[in-house]
Amino acid sequence: MSLSTAEDDSASEIHLPADIGWEMLDKSKFFFLGAALFSGVSATLYPIVVLKTRQQVSANQISCLNTAFSIMRHEGLRGFYKGFGTSLMGTIPARALYMAALEVTKSNVGTATVKLGFSEATAATIANAAAGLSAAMAAQLVWTPVDVVSQRLMVQGGKNSTATSTVRYNGGIDVFQKIIHRDGLRGIYRGFGISILTYAPSNAVWWGSYSVAHRLIWGGIGCYCCKKEESGETSGLRPDSKAVVAVQGLSAAMASGFSALVTTPLDTIKTRLQVLDIEGNGRPPTVAQILKNLVKEGGLGACYRGLGPRWVSMSMSAITMITTYEFLKRLSTKSHELKCSSVNSVLNFNFMTGSGSGWF
Repeated sequence: MSLSTAEDDSASEIHLPADIGWEMLDKSKFFFLGAALFSGVSATLYPIVVLKTRQQVSANQISCLNTAFSIMRHEGLRGFYKGFGTSLMGTIPARALYMAALEVTKSNVGTATVKLGFSEATAATIANAAAGLSAAMAAQLVWTPVDVVSQRLMVQGGKNSTATSTVRYNGGIDVFQKIIHRDGLRGIYRGFGISILTYAPSNAVWWGSYSVAHRLIWGGIGCYCCKKEESGETSGLRPDSKAVVAVQGLSAAMASGFSALVTTPLDTIKTRLQVLDIEGNGRPPTVAQILKNLVKEGGLGACYRGLGPRWVSMSMSAITMITTYEFLKRLSTKSHELKCSSVNSVLNFNFMTGSGSGWF
């Protein structure tokens, strides 16, 4: 979706690289390069995910640093990569579904909202939120089973864990087979509902917040340029690639912080639901039982166990994801489309009215 803007003599201009839409991408290159790039990102951030998961299933409040020392002391470096093979195998199809749903929804919703008469800034926010929502729902079809299997491996052998399973697992396939044998297909999709409730709003909040934060940051930069223009020091701004990436990264971190605060309690409940054993009555614990146990262990604050690692993980993942994603789109653009899109789009800011007149 590329939203153009009209020229305005009274506005400060920021010239940014043109946006690349879904129809401009070489799909085979997009998915192949995406799988390679995001696999590398997943490998880098995986230890933080393990820390977050261990904290969420811990019966006691243990600091992130102590959890990391405990894993290193008792399990070595391999402890930080338990379940990584399974997670990586699931990441590729899940990412493919995520990226396809994201781009298709963003393009279609963005075009529709503009036609309905929404301002371009509002249309961009709505399109990003809707795209994040649909992308998360599509990815969970693959990711929930992968989550269930990989998290069982992550917490196996962990100290102070409520996941006191007597069953020992020998890799992802063994976990899958044992869950299917005991609980059927329903066991592999345990927590699917709450995963949707966690990740769909989280993605909608993140992409919507990212859109707003991105615009606000460039608005602040535009305001600064406007003051410079009044003193005759500059005329417009053409940020280089480093400045564009820096703004993308800062916007992603801001959006991640807000999204983590909103959704961490749901993520804690989801994690426990997926890794805890079946109770004495032969049934898995319910959401209400898990919430009751969390409150009993440490009050409402227990629902925010793992917030630190999750915040860091989400921020780092978001920063690398958004910058890698934009880089991936440019690598995957059809050659003739790249020439057509090489003209910079213009982001105009009218500070007399306090509102932006365009989006890119």
